[in-house]
Amino acid sequence: MTDSSPFFERPPIATDRALSLLAEGEVNLVGRMPYSSNATFLVDISHNGFDAQAIYKPLAGERPLWDFPDGLYQREIAAFVVSEALSWDLVPPTVGRSDLVHGIGSLQLFMPSNHAEHYFSMREAGPAHDDAFRRICAFDVVINNTDRKSGHCLLGTGDRIWAIDHGVAFHREFKLRTVIWDFAGESVADGLCTDLFALAEGPMPPELDKLLSPFERDALTTRAVALGTARRFPEDDTGGRRWPWPLV
Repeated sequence: MTDSSPFFERPPIATDRALSLLAEGEVNLVGRMPYSSNATFLVDISHNGFDAQAIYKPLAGERPLWDFPDGLYQREIAAFVVSEALSWDLVPPTVGRSDLVHGIGSLQLFMPSNHAEHYFSMREAGPAHDDAFRRICAFDVVINNTDRKSGHCLLGTGDRIWAIDHGVAFHREFKLRTVIWDFAGESVADGLCTDLFALAEGPMPPELDKLLSPFERDALTTRAVALGTARRFPEDDTGGRRWPWPLV
């Protein structure tokens, strides 16, 4: 992807319109994204005269993991579902598709962003995005994200922060690994706690029934209640093992 791409900058797309585009649009493969451990592709997508780009992660391109079942793409979809249920709007619209060139997988709206920026660089620049990062921090605790690298926080158009890459999340055992430890020990804002309790009290989005196991859904509820009750961001009590690698 280069600055000359017609989709490097584009107007925002309403979530409902984006979901229709992703679910029903004609998809054409552009190429493989670099630096991804699993096969990840950039695609062009068109629907009713509307064009955009998306990120396609097929099941067939996943590297097996000992502690996660096959189907990491489903967790990408689940992250969007939970973000929407919380009304936090952190994760780009994401759907599942079974009719694409490499088979079933997730399709996520590509968000134009400044690729030179990431969590560390934005934090060094000042506190302008700290509230967004606190929300991502809370989100990662709740979904049990095991791989929040710095580059998984995107600076989009309009200074909007997006969170991407959630394929290794939602494990029923607590496996949090993240670079966002700057807020450890701080109080969680009342509004975030209210949203967490609302998620836990349910009903849970029905889409999660097909995306996560019963144990994973129960653990999701437990983590939401725990963070909302503690009202404080957790600290790394492992001596540094809760950091991912590489960091960016």
